[in-house]
Amino acid sequence: MLSSVWINPSGPRRRCGELMARGPYSSEHRRRRGASDGSTESETGPLRWVASSTGREPEPPGYRGDFPRSSVTAWEAAVTRGRQGPVPEEGEEPDEGVESNARLTGMTAAVLLVLLAVEGFTILGIGRLLTLHVVIGMVLVPPTLLKIGSTTWRFAQYYLGSPAYTRKGPPPALLRLLGPFLVVLTIAVIGSGIALLLGSTSTRSQFLLLHKATFILWLAAMALHVLAHIVDTARLAPKDFYWRTRRQVRGASTRQWALVGALCVGLLLAVLVAPKVGPWRVERTTGHSAINGHLSTTDHVRQH
Repeated sequence: MLSSVWINPSGPRRRCGELMARGPYSSEHRRRRGASDGSTESETGPLRWVASSTGREPEPPGYRGDFPRSSVTAWEAAVTRGRQGPVPEEGEEPDEGVESNARLTGMTAAVLLVLLAVEGFTILGIGRLLTLHVVIGMVLVPPTLLKIGSTTWRFAQYYLGSPAYTRKGPPPALLRLLGPFLVVLTIAVIGSGIALLLGSTSTRSQFLLLHKATFILWLAAMALHVLAHIVDTARLAPKDFYWRTRRQVRGASTRQWALVGALCVGLLLAVLVAPKVGPWRVERTTGHSAINGHLSTTDHVRQH
């Protein structure tokens, strides 16, 4: 038998050819399978050759159709897709709006921290720095309203079920409970201060008490709020000012002009209100003098 194999080598070769002609890689089999999946022999031929050489089943056509082969970023996004949450479907709101809102909030918060630091310094010498205290307080009003608006927008979009804001998720539960109280206290402190300056003389004692009480509560709540958000504020605040990160999210100029506009409105309010500090100080001093004089007269009558 060995001699027959060596003498007539074409016998085993013919047998092998017959098996291949009837096997899964025959031309008839490729034609039938190409017709069933909509592909042609030219499309499946290279895949069948790889399968025959490696012994593995080729990947079906369109297996990687969802991922562009020319984009490395797309592959990285596909790898981290499970950790970053679901990818927006067609027609859903993109996450760019969430990042834009976060940048506006962080940038405004950084400006407010600086202004509040100056305002706290004026409290140490409120008698001498009363005018500066009022000016900074009025400048604080529009940026404060801007930040309240941006954070309220985020909470509203989240609880209304916006896909982009749902993917971002809410802040921790403690900060969600603290947020509404902080907003109410902020409005109370600023409102009582304005009422104290512009209100009638008969109501100043009540507004002064309210201003002091709400300030103490506001200071405690604000300390917790700042400590919880200081890292995010430091990360988000400068992004619209660096050229590399500025281009990542559209609307950087709009966000900057919104903050600048709020500061300009605050300065305008300060210019309008600052002249009233002098008369208010005189009236307050005159009222104290009249009260002290009335008490002195009453004591003098009682002694006689």
